[in-house]
Parts: sequence; structure tokens; C-alpha cells
Amino acid sequence: MSRRVCASLLHRGARCTLTLSHSTSPLQYSHFVGAPRYRPPPALRWNYSSWGPLQIRPVTSLTGEESGSWSQSKRLRSTRQDIDFMLSSVQINGFLRSNEQSVSVSEFDGRGLCAVRKFESNQLAANTPNEDRHTAATCLQSKGMLFGVFDGHGGWACAQAVSERLLLYAAVAMMSKQRLEELEKCMEHGGAVPPILQWYKHHADFNYRECASLYIDHLRVFWQELLDSEEHGEGMSPADALEWSFKRLDADISLEAQVPLYNDLMKSTAIQVAFSGCTACVAHISTDRIHVANSGDSRAVLGVLEEDGSWSALPLSLDHNTQNQAEVERIKAQHPPSERNTVVTDDRLLGVLMPLRGFGDVRFKWSLELQQSILASLESGVDLDSLNLYQYTPPNYLTPPYLDVAPEVTHHKLRPQDRFLILGTDGLWDELGNEEAVRLVGEHMSGIHLQAPVSPSERQMKLGQMHKLLLKRQTRASPALDTNAATHLIRHALGTGEYGELSQERLATMLTLPEDLARMYRDDITATVVYLNSDLARPLHS
Repeated sequence: MSRRVCASLLHRGARCTLTLSHSTSPLQYSHFVGAPRYRPPPALRWNYSSWGPLQIRPVTSLTGEESGSWSQSKRLRSTRQDIDFMLSSVQINGFLRSNEQSVSVSEFDGRGLCAVRKFESNQLAANTPNEDRHTAATCLQSKGMLFGVFDGHGGWACAQAVSERLLLYAAVAMMSKQRLEELEKCMEHGGAVPPILQWYKHHADFNYRECASLYIDHLRVFWQELLDSEEHGEGMSPADALEWSFKRLDADISLEAQVPLYNDLMKSTAIQVAFSGCTACVAHISTDRIHVANSGDSRAVLGVLEEDGSWSALPLSLDHNTQNQAEVERIKAQHPPSERNTVVTDDRLLGVLMPLRGFGDVRFKWSLELQQSILASLESGVDLDSLNLYQYTPPNYLTPPYLDVAPEVTHHKLRPQDRFLILGTDGLWDELGNEEAVRLVGEHMSGIHLQAPVSPSERQMKLGQMHKLLLKRQTRASPALDTNAATHLIRHALGTGEYGELSQERLATMLTLPEDLARMYRDDITATVVYLNSDLARPLHS
């Protein structure tokens, strides 16, 4: 059965058991499902025919005799895992809510008013382990709050490192020279270093503890260079700080993979971080503005409440993928005309990588000689397979670098009608459009579900069409099942049925796919919803 037919059955929430008639080798399989945003060259690419046919056997079609033989053998088993789609609502809610986070923010934090009232986040993994990360923090030595979502590929190592470090680089860049001098004095004399950020950590968050000293050392080098700059003064603007922090952190990631480090574990981590990759979308929210820095295909969308009570979406970032023709042309212009037809092929960079900007991914940045030299230096003490590194060279790799991290930075002056900001990795936006996501959060926040009047053309509908319309309108009016707006988004992203209704069967199907199938039908999803204090944007006389 084709993947398209299988996906159609899954979409309908069919109750069935999947059996795989043959297994793949671990290497081929991990390369396919573990990092789909990479596509290895043909020699390493997974071959569907090697998997064998995908057999779908409806449970309801069993006769009594078959049912008896079924119970005797317990059930037909695949080479990996069978699927039981029939989860209860309690089980579904447990899956969806296990990574929820909700944080209320003080309106006055001692340094001024805060434009953020609260934020809500959630994640749902498709990869094992999850390759997405998200983070949030208040700037303690400057003003504003920082939020980020990070979508890893080729493993989770790069997304993990960037989520730990990027906000610190941005906060340091915004600090005044006076505050940087205080930091440096504390470091020189071994005193207590004033905290730079107030982190809002989730209980499941992980840190690279073995690399903490290395990360602090390189952050210190960054602020020492800022101190040496005569132009730094009162610190960078948020826009400049975001741009510099992206570029500087990526340069440090590249450097750490090339230089001798204290021990093999730290060196292995540095190599994993550099050779994997991640996209990043970071927002800095001050009392009157939002600045967004984006590198890759995660996205930031502002929810706007219009005068008539409806919701509209204002994108604050552009996706860096092949759907963005200006981005494709930018990359092609950086390489000789002879490579024009090979730089971007089959909707991927060099036919391999989907996002066209990002951290890490030194396979697309370093020369072949440098890559080979670094990997050769590890062969005596490190098993490259254990590092989950791709042992291949991208096709037509002639004039590197082909990838860079330079973010596209936008800014928006806050208005009274600007109510919330949604940050999401591409797993969310693959399933929901901007307008739909904003409507879902807006109606979740207000509890008001506007319904358009039935139009004259709709009054002439046939019975089947009218039934479909009524289902859609009923869905719009249904009360939300989740208090957390990020969970509400994820539930609708995965559970929306053919008529716009929430389908329990479809949700159960998507949540119970085994590890080796889940990534074929959905991506890791991360969403953060930041609620804004719109009163700060009101004119003083109002």
C-alpha cells in the first residue's frame, strides 16, 4: 500500500493494525526517520522497497474464527511495534499536556513596566528524543524579555546548545559598558557574578553541564571584545544585539569543534553540536516594541484583535526555505552561474537540507579539507557512529559555504490591538496556517467564537454540504478542552478532521504511532504563546 493511501487512512482515524513485512537496517532507518530535514545522498538514502509492503488489516473485519486465532497469537506483530489507536480522552490529554508550561509575569519587575502578562508553552515530540527546544528569560542587566524556539535536525545537540546560550549572548550585547565592566571585575576577582538572565525553566529542561565552563569562557571573550570597542557605550539596540548574537554564537560553535578541548566528552559534544544543526526564532519584547530575529523556517506571528471583534494574523518573520523565492535567489547569487541549477534542488539546499539558514550544519559551511581533518583527528578516540554523524559529503559541494546563520530581524511597535505573539517551530506551521493559529488562540483567550452569517449561496446548499457547514460552525462554538493555549494549538494541529471538527480518533492515531513511523506523519511541534499587556500601548490621554 502506498504511503499516500496509508496517510489517508490515518487521517480518517481508522482503527487498524500496521504490520511491516521486512525490517530495515538500523543505519538506513535512523538516517530517514531521525532527521528528515536532512536527506542523505542516494548511497545513504532509505529505500522504501527495502522495507517491504505496509499491510493494513482492519480490526473490525475479523470473523469469529479469525478473532479466535487472533487472541491465541495475541496479535499480529510488526518488526517494530503494533499500533493501538483507541486511546481514552484521559490518555490523550496526558500525552498532550505532559510538557506544558505556564508562567505569569509581574507587571513591574523593579526596572520598569513589563509588556508581557504571561506566556504558555508546550511541546510534542515525533523524533526520539525530541529535537525541538524552547526557552524564555527576563533580561536582568538591561530591559525586556527574550523568547526562543529552536528546531534541530541531524539530532538534538545543536538545538540544545543554542537554546542554552543564544539568549545570554543577546542579553550581554544589550548591556551597557558599565555593567559589562562589573561582570568582568567579578570574574577577575572570583566574586559572585551578577545574574544576566532570569530563566523560566521547565522541569524537563536539560543542560550541557559538562560544557558549562567552556560556554562561560566564550561568553566572557564576547563581552571582553565589547568592552574593547569604543562604540559600545550604552549597549546595542535589540535589533543589533540579536543579529550579533546569532552570528557570534555560530562562530563559537564552529571554533569549539576545531580547537583542542579539556576532555573527550567535551570534544564529542562540540563535534555533535557543530555537525548537527538547528533553526532559531527569537523575540525580544520591550515595553513598546517587539524585535524578532529568525534564521530558518520557525515562525513568529502576532495576534491582532480587530475593531469588529475578529482576529487577524501579522507575520513578524519570513520562512527561510524554498517557498521563499527571494531567499532562493539570495543563495544562488552567492555562487557561480555554473551552480545555479544545483545549489537548490528538489526543494532542498544541495538536495539535502530543507531550511536555508541555520546554526551548526558545518557540512554546509566548512571546506571539505577542514571537515576531513577534524573528523580524522577524532578517529583514534571517538566512535563517529556513536556521535550520530552523517558520513557523507553533500552533492555538488564546490564553493562553500552554502549556509549561514545571519538572521532576518524585524521590529514592530506595539499597539493596543496587539494581544499575543505565537512562536512555533515548523511542525506547528506544517499543520496550521497563520490565520487559523491566531483565531484558535484569540478565541481561546476571549471565549468568544464569532460566526459569520449564513450567506445567500450557503442557503442554497445541498444537504451534505449543509451538514459539513454545520459541523464547522459547531466546532467553532465548542468550548476549549485545554487551559494552556499552546496545548490548544497542538491539539487542533493534529486532531482536526475532514470538516474542521476535532476528531478523537485522529488524535489517538497520531499520538500512538510507534517511534519508527511517527516522524513520517508529523514533526516535532513546539509552540509558545506570549500574552501582551496591551494597556501599555494605549495613549496617555485615553
